Amino acid sequence: MSRDARLLPETNDMTQPLRLTYLRVALVAVGIIFIAVIYPLTILWPSGWKWNPGHSDYLLMILGVYATLGVFLLIAARDPLAHLSLIWFTIWSSVVHGAIMAIQSMTDAMNHGHLLGDVPALFIVAIALAALTPRRMEARQAR
Repeated sequence: MSRDARLLPETNDMTQPLRLTYLRVALVAVGIIFIAVIYPLTILWPSGWKWNPGHSDYLLMILGVYATLGVFLLIAARDPLAHLSLIWFTIWSSVVHGAIMAIQSMTDAMNHGHLLGDVPALFIVAIALAALTPRRMEARQAR
């Protein structure tokens, strides 16, 4: 029986293995989005995804950071329990990044479109991963 397939002591059903399966799916989805979807969104919906008109060194930098994170999330999807630090980094960095962008979006009318674009997207990523990721105690028991 694989490490992920073991049931946690407090559960007598398949909820924990199913939760890890959903976590794997979420990690793959977020990884692919970070690698391949964010850039096209900056072209298709710039008011919700691109912060500076025209060429932006910032955009290239942030796309590089998110694409790199996406690659590592795909790797983490193979064995989420072995990559909890990376998953929790993704959760908390998404919350912080989203909060900063939300404040910036509200203070500048030109950026209000981000309140419907990348801001909620980051919060959705954080909420989905946080809901599916085992806490430290659960992860220890699952190993």
